[in-house]
Amino acid sequence: MSQPEQSQRRWLPQLALVVLSLIWGYTWVMAKEGLDYAPPLAFAAQRSIGGALALLLVLKWSGRPLRMLAPGSALAIGLVQVAGFTLLQTWALVEGGAGKTAVLIYTMPIWTLFLAWWFLGERIRGTQWVAAATTLAGLMLIIEPWDMHSSPLSKLLGVLAALCWAIGTILVKRLRARQEVDLLNLTTWQMVVGAVILAGFAAFVPAPATHWTPHFLGILAFMSVASTALCWWLWIYILDRVPAWEASLSVLGTPVVALLSSRWLMDERFRLPELLGIALIGSGLALLGLLGWAASRRSAAGAISGQ
Repeated sequence: MSQPEQSQRRWLPQLALVVLSLIWGYTWVMAKEGLDYAPPLAFAAQRSIGGALALLLVLKWSGRPLRMLAPGSALAIGLVQVAGFTLLQTWALVEGGAGKTAVLIYTMPIWTLFLAWWFLGERIRGTQWVAAATTLAGLMLIIEPWDMHSSPLSKLLGVLAALCWAIGTILVKRLRARQEVDLLNLTTWQMVVGAVILAGFAAFVPAPATHWTPHFLGILAFMSVASTALCWWLWIYILDRVPAWEASLSVLGTPVVALLSSRWLMDERFRLPELLGIALIGSGLALLGLLGWAASRRSAAGAISGQ
């Protein structure tokens, strides 16, 4: 391989990570804006249907098998990680700001840490407890359970959405520990399952009609093609080329983009306790990512010394 080709291969994953964080971060603002045109349940179903169709096209175009490879797991993951997460995320956006909701939902790694301890037997060690405690302290500052005058609904919904994402992650880990599954195929079918569930609910729950305007169609196209199909493809591309800890740490830039976008475009303001809470959550998640990086370095060093 020539030197220019090697250089290109080194920077392409980093470029993909930047694009991924920017799109996923800005998605929160677009989702909040989309709720001005469609009721929450209908909007959740519409974005999931668009994402499912886009992923099916990508799956077909890539030449991978279209049939569902792990039906039971795809159904369970689709129920929790697509239908449950998307519904709770959208509902949280109705009740609260995009930036704050994004920060709460990106506490997912901490909930995954606890669930993996309970269901997968992965022990929480040493400094991981510090990361967890820091993140949970930040969460308390944002939720402010002692303030009885503020509505906790949006904050509760954001945390529940993060829990759905974490449960879905555990289900994926258990599945991949049992059998080898094509990640794009699994992602496509969990999106299809979630879209069907959400569309079924939306069809039977009375709600105002969607205002189909060119602007709303543009939002749906962005959410379906860019935020879902393109970003999942970028995620698979990145995981194929860089260590998982590096990808996970880099994606922590997503809530930062969401916060800046929501403050700039939607004039979302934060009080001092919320700012302190956001800083603590960011510190805890960054520490968790650094611990993963250190563990991967030790593992790699051990593999080299053992050769």
